[in-house]
Amino acid sequence: MTSRNYLFAQNADDVALTRFIALAGSATGFLKGAPGGPLPGWHCPGQDNRAFLEGLHERLAASFPEAGQPFHAVRLWTNLMWQPAYLSVIAVHLHGALPAVTTLAQARQNLDVNGYRLTAGPQLEGSTEELIAKAGRDLRAMGDSVLAEINGVTKLKQTPALRLLADRMLGLMVRLKHFRPEISIAEQYRYCDLWLSAMGLEGQGGLETLDLPNGQQVAIMARKGCCLDYLAFPERFCASCPKLSDDERRERERTNILAELEVQAQSNASSA
Repeated sequence: MTSRNYLFAQNADDVALTRFIALAGSATGFLKGAPGGPLPGWHCPGQDNRAFLEGLHERLAASFPEAGQPFHAVRLWTNLMWQPAYLSVIAVHLHGALPAVTTLAQARQNLDVNGYRLTAGPQLEGSTEELIAKAGRDLRAMGDSVLAEINGVTKLKQTPALRLLADRMLGLMVRLKHFRPEISIAEQYRYCDLWLSAMGLEGQGGLETLDLPNGQQVAIMARKGCCLDYLAFPERFCASCPKLSDDERRERERTNILAELEVQAQSNASSA
């Protein structure tokens, strides 16, 4: 059997997938995808992924021995769920159609999962609300399956895992403003609620509105989950970490946002 050549697309499904992968890469600058099925040694839903998980878990344990088992388990989870979450949001809000992104095959790069492949197939079209409902259900179903796989290798409780998945969606709803500058904060809040509802994650976090010194308002995350990075990197907490006081968390978020705005202003000035 000859392999398919996606440079010369055979049908509309091939074309649509190629465009989606290119869009995801250009929108983020870091998502690296390709059309086609899984390569040897990759993680793929529906296959026996135990060797993949054990290999990544062993590398994490060897690299961060002092961080402990909870950190290693959480890293397995966040590694496997970040690409499907990004791709789902990009499909709904930028691409306007939903490929079967939760069937993706994913590659391991040392301590991280990075790189994916998707097979061509029909893409679901509909309103933003309809696509969120479908994508959210699919993401949650994939998450439940991945969580069961991880618990076959090491222990990870459902509540902290789901809170971290909610955190990922909160971050993407904040980032949505970068992808689509025209949307309002009210729309960010509404889309966030729709995604969390579709995924059965209501009450696992939300958005807040932060006032900047120039009078501008921006949406930030109000998380309930903790990534446990401080176990590997002592005394280092994420700017949005729920272990911080609300005042400290908001001040760190404000500082980061102002720094980003300054860099953006300098970039715009140099390109003018």
